[in-house]
Amino acid sequence: MKRVFLAALFIFASIIIFTAAVFLLNRNSGEGGLQVTSQPKSRVYLNGKFIGETPLSKHQPDEMIDAGEYKIRLVPQEEEFDPFENKITINPKTLTVVDRTFNKDGAASGSIITLTRLPGKEAVELEVISFPDKAKFFLDNNATGFSPLNLKNISESDHEIKLTREGYQDKTVRIRTVKGFKLEALVFLGINPSLTEDSGEEDEIIEISQVLILQTPTGFLRVREDATVASREIGRVSPGEKYDLLEEGNGWFKIKFEDNEEGWVSAQYARID
Repeated sequence: MKRVFLAALFIFASIIIFTAAVFLLNRNSGEGGLQVTSQPKSRVYLNGKFIGETPLSKHQPDEMIDAGEYKIRLVPQEEEFDPFENKITINPKTLTVVDRTFNKDGAASGSIITLTRLPGKEAVELEVISFPDKAKFFLDNNATGFSPLNLKNISESDHEIKLTREGYQDKTVRIRTVKGFKLEALVFLGINPSLTEDSGEEDEIIEISQVLILQTPTGFLRVREDATVASREIGRVSPGEKYDLLEEGNGWFKIKFEDNEEGWVSAQYARID
């Protein structure tokens, strides 16, 4: 019998509770589950195919979805709200959880939570990405940094993550990390409606640092999946080009390059501009 990590999602105002659980399924290990919730109720499309309405849960043996990348689209029943569309990943034997609260004037919010298996069976990771980025991040009420960020070797336990950014509504997500998996939380912050009116103060300007690609012996610089020369090459960039800096550490820069892909380049041939 095969094990599959699933999740239950409950919504209380702006708080989302995500709890990992274990179920036994006699299914192909190349399949995973999908759970989608929304306010108000929405029609759900996967790669353009209608698969049901929210609340939707595809985790039964005859409902599992082949592992891979998909484009999900939520179309709310209330036409006054714009549809939501984003890329998701279905991983083997895990449940991907999508939540969306629709609203007007940029006040919509939501999250996409995914579990990805790690090479080490004892390793536990947490990756948090927010839109907009540079949101202040709290783990269990402790200020930890700014999004996006990746935390390694955290405890396998229940945790509370919180994202705050001036001008946006706070977002709190309760999660449970699992040994041998990276929990990826993609969080969408909604604009705070009470701050949309002109307050007479100048808008906050946040500068995003950029990485300048320097000359290399090969005439190009490899972009790698992880911050190590042993990691898989996922692209190449050229000297003189500049890219948004997402993260840095241990002699590497994480950048966003073509088609909004993300990867790491060596700081030996790049610098923050």
